[in-house]
Amino acid sequence: MATCKHDNTVEIVQVECKPPPMPTCSNNLKPVRVLDPDGCCWHWECDCYCTGWGDPHYTTFDGLYYSYQGNCTYVLVEEVNPTVDNFGVYIDNYHCDVNDRVSCPRTLIVRHETQEVLLKTVQMMPLTVQVRVNKQAVALPYKKYGLQVYESGFKYVVDIPELGALISYDGLSFSIRLPYRLFGNNTKGQCGTCTNTTSDDCVLPSGEIISNCEVAADQWVVNDPSKPHCPHSSFTTQRPAITTAGASGTTLRKGCASPLCELIQDSLFAECHALLPPQHYYDACVFDSCLVPDSGLECISLQTYAALCAREGVCIDWRSHTHGACSVTCPSHREYRACGPAEEPTCESSSSQQNSTSLEGCFCPEGTVNYAPGFDVCVEFCGCVGPDNVPRKFGEHFEFDCKDCVCLEGGRGIICQPKTCRQKPLSQCEEDGTYLVTEVDPADTCCHVTSCKCNASLCKENPPTCSLGFELKSEMVAGRCCPSYSCGKWGPGARGRGGPRAGAGRVLSEAGYELVEAPGECCMKCEQTHCIINRHNIQYILKPGEIKQDPTNNCTFLSCVKINNHLISSLSDITCPDFDPSIPRNETRAHCSTIPITKRISHSGCTKLVTMNYCSGSCGTFAMYSAEAQALDHRCSCCKEERTSQRKVMLDCAHGSSLNYTYTHIESCRCQDTTCELLPTENSASRRHRRSTPRALGP
Repeated sequence: MATCKHDNTVEIVQVECKPPPMPTCSNNLKPVRVLDPDGCCWHWECDCYCTGWGDPHYTTFDGLYYSYQGNCTYVLVEEVNPTVDNFGVYIDNYHCDVNDRVSCPRTLIVRHETQEVLLKTVQMMPLTVQVRVNKQAVALPYKKYGLQVYESGFKYVVDIPELGALISYDGLSFSIRLPYRLFGNNTKGQCGTCTNTTSDDCVLPSGEIISNCEVAADQWVVNDPSKPHCPHSSFTTQRPAITTAGASGTTLRKGCASPLCELIQDSLFAECHALLPPQHYYDACVFDSCLVPDSGLECISLQTYAALCAREGVCIDWRSHTHGACSVTCPSHREYRACGPAEEPTCESSSSQQNSTSLEGCFCPEGTVNYAPGFDVCVEFCGCVGPDNVPRKFGEHFEFDCKDCVCLEGGRGIICQPKTCRQKPLSQCEEDGTYLVTEVDPADTCCHVTSCKCNASLCKENPPTCSLGFELKSEMVAGRCCPSYSCGKWGPGARGRGGPRAGAGRVLSEAGYELVEAPGECCMKCEQTHCIINRHNIQYILKPGEIKQDPTNNCTFLSCVKINNHLISSLSDITCPDFDPSIPRNETRAHCSTIPITKRISHSGCTKLVTMNYCSGSCGTFAMYSAEAQALDHRCSCCKEERTSQRKVMLDCAHGSSLNYTYTHIESCRCQDTTCELLPTENSASRRHRRSTPRALGP
């Protein structure tokens, strides 16, 4: 200490700091040493420490114990006179038993300045806690704007270094530790007043102090839109009976307590009893096991007491004494330890950074170390760990996410380049019916291969037309995309190359068809050899060149001709014109005109009845004496086609198939002059007479 003397003389005297007597903290925790404002000496303070666990049970900042089963959202702590912008801790409780008699914590909410942190239990078995900041999920460790969130053992911790505040949550219990120098005599809520005395912990929002904390706790409800049954102005649960501070209004039956509760008062925790009285935690264990038996809630009281003992430096492996009733399961790459480090060492941490505090949790096995904060990877050596969570040694080359990577010491650690694929893509497919397709290479899923795939619907080859008596057959040949076509025998008589020949074929063939020799073929083939005419439900079979009179009409003739190896059947009607004596005629026939006729066209085993025209009629061919020429005047004309067109018809084939066929159709006829020849001979006249006179012909 410096003292100003006369004549500008300054005397420096060392300040003597006398150790102050150690106080007794009402919450039974050890007091902490705090520097005086001048920074020379120090004094003792009792930090504010509030906990909640089970269904739930509370100890206030000053150590007052009570149970409260509200199922709304409540204020745990806020400042009476705000010195920190928007600071507060809140708890969301819900009924966690089928009878709605007890409550459990579901979400712990921490507000600090512009950030709101939610630690929410989303699954109990196995325990899963989700961390959200300003309604957005975040990864741990999280650090922003003077606030940190990280994992420590089984707990999720919110750390605000500038306030010295530590808030932890593990799904079924919470703890809030605040420095007395910043929050002493300036807190309100279900956690009490932090004055190092329990007499004023049961305080109402109005500031009134009452004797029952359960009644006071009911008043610290927060407006939560998701809980419309929890208004500000009314109680959220039935008012419990008025009791003195620290007592409970619930009467428990005798002998209902779980034997596990006895462990808290047993010699197992004897070393901790002197540091932290176990009675509150024993009472909570009995309460939970009696009110909600076989729920496992008694394990939470044991866990909470053991955690406080570990904080005081006494670590106890208590779970091994519960015979599996309170066991925990760790991930396969980690192992359970009752007394692990509060800050697990990593490849990035140094020994000087290690915290001596012990706690239980799932830790990396002996001989391994956690790679880095935020990486749940235990490694034997400190190299690189990529997004695949696989540890790599420095200098190791590997492939990840279709990239060629290498682990390097320093810098970003892992450097990756796009993987190079060697195959050159095809430009087109040559085989009929195939198309280009690009797909993942099964041998290397990082690369794509282009190949030709088969789609039979794209085949351009047309199947052949099979002759009558044969059917089209298709066969898929290995190594070929499109089917291979062939014509095979059809019908019950088809027996392949060793089948019957002409004898059996005539029996099986249809009328008008016969088996004929096929040059160069082993077997005979079925071919149409006669014209087939169906008229008035009667079928007529005519050979080529044969003419037959219709037995029902003497002026109708049926005929069959073979032209260019095609069979053409015809039906001819002869009409007789009225006689006109003023017009010289060489025969009594109608004038030249088109006459419709129905004929059957046959081609390649396919047939069709077609109505077409032919030219017929008188054209005035005569011989007459001419006085001017003093000779006979011959005039000869012929009834011939005047205009024709090419028409198409679809012929019907066997088995329902069809065939396009083109024929010449006569559109109109007229008499055309021609050279007059000598008079026909008698035989010729006889033949002409037969053509113009209807005559019944034999079949």
